[in-house]
Amino acid sequence: MPKGSEKLTNARKDEIINACARLYEEKSFREISIRDIGAITSFTRTSIYNYFQTKEEIFLSLLENEYGAWKDELESILNGEELDRIGFSSALASSLEKRGRMLRLLSMNIYDMETNSRIENLTSFKKTYAETIEVLSMALKRFFPSLSDDDVGAFIYSFFPFLFGVYPYTTVTEKQKRAMENVGFEYGKYSIYDLVYAFVSRFLKAFS
Repeated sequence: MPKGSEKLTNARKDEIINACARLYEEKSFREISIRDIGAITSFTRTSIYNYFQTKEEIFLSLLENEYGAWKDELESILNGEELDRIGFSSALASSLEKRGRMLRLLSMNIYDMETNSRIENLTSFKKTYAETIEVLSMALKRFFPSLSDDDVGAFIYSFFPFLFGVYPYTTVTEKQKRAMENVGFEYGKYSIYDLVYAFVSRFLKAFS
């Protein structure tokens, strides 16, 4: 790590992560290289290695930022007005509707990112991930006090794995559509909001 203030180091990391995010809007994970990221920053490819050892570490930091932003919104829900089952389901679905990039990374690239990142980077991500789960658990306990700890745990350990499948079910390519048409499968168009709202409202209804 090059010498310098922590503020400067974080600013440089942010520039690299933001460049990665811009490229990910147009290209796939596999298409993006550290050279590509360097080309749209003030860094050379070699200097990027002072901050990240692999492409996967950059993407993992991007995913951590996405979780951090989601956690902030969950905290706003937690500290906001009282919500019933319908209102809470809608608020949670709306919070995830803004996190398409997070859901895409989860569904397609999480294994590579975690496998090819140093333990300190993975630990930092897991800390943010755990904090996000904690905030959501607190919200469930606030708005649905009749839920037991086991009920909250059942929701968490159903909901977070469910999120891995949201992006593929809401973002279908033309090639995938043609393939489904070829086998006579009727494709239903669902938004992130639709899937999350249906899951949350039905799950919580079962506990009411």
